[in-house]
Amino acid sequence: MTNTVVYINAKQNAEVMDAKVCVRDIASVYCAQKEICDKVKALKVFQFTDGTSGKHGAQAAAEEPGEKKVAGAHGGQVAARKTGKSGNRQVIGILKIIQLIEAACPGVMVESVGENAVLVEYVKVPEKKGLFPVLKLLFVACISFFGTAFTIAAFHNDININKLFSRVYELVMGRPGEGFSILEVSYSIGLTIGIIVFFNHIGGRRITKDPTPIEVEMREYETLVNTALIETADREGKTIDVS
Repeated sequence: MTNTVVYINAKQNAEVMDAKVCVRDIASVYCAQKEICDKVKALKVFQFTDGTSGKHGAQAAAEEPGEKKVAGAHGGQVAARKTGKSGNRQVIGILKIIQLIEAACPGVMVESVGENAVLVEYVKVPEKKGLFPVLKLLFVACISFFGTAFTIAAFHNDININKLFSRVYELVMGRPGEGFSILEVSYSIGLTIGIIVFFNHIGGRRITKDPTPIEVEMREYETLVNTALIETADREGKTIDVS
C-alpha cells in the first residue's frame, strides 16, 4: 500500500436510512486500487442509537484506532470506548475519517478534496405509509394556494387596482368604463403567465432546466442551516473529531 493515495470528497450534509454510517454514505471515494477503495467505502464511521436493535439498544461505532476490546461480565465483547449518541444528527470531522482510514489501511495517503466536516442526518423511513403524509401534503397545498390567493388579493386591494384600471381606461378611451374591460382580462392572463414562468412548472413538467428563484433560495437556506449546525456542534464540543 506504499504511496497509495485515497481521495475522499466529503459532503456537507448526508442523509442516511441505516443507523450504521459508513464512509460511502458521507463521502465519495477514489483510489487506483479497487480493493482499497472498496475497503475504505465499507469502513464504519459512526452508528446512531436505535432502541429497537440489539440486546440493550444499538451500540455506538467509530472506535478509536488501536483501541482494545475487553471481555464483558457475560463474556461478550464490549468496545473500550464508545462514541454513539442518540438523536438523528451528528457532525463528523474529516480528520476523524482520515484517522480511521489510515488505521484500517496502513501506509496509504489520504487526500481530502471536500468539506472539513459532515452533518449526518439519520432518517427513519416508515415501512408502511399511513394517512398522515397524505393529509400533510393536502394541508401544505391548501396553505400555499389560499395563502398566495390572499396575498394577491390583499395587494390589489391595497393599491385599489379597480380604480386604477378605471382611471387608465378613462384616460385612453376618453370615457368612463363600464364593468370589466380589456385591461382586467389582459392583466389576469399576464399574471397567470408570470406565475407559471416564475415557478418554472406546468403541473409536473419543468419549462426550462434552470432552477427557479425559489429553488435557489432554498439551496442557499439549506447551506446556511448546515453551516450553522456544524459550527454550533463544534462550539459545543459535540463534533466527532480527532483528540
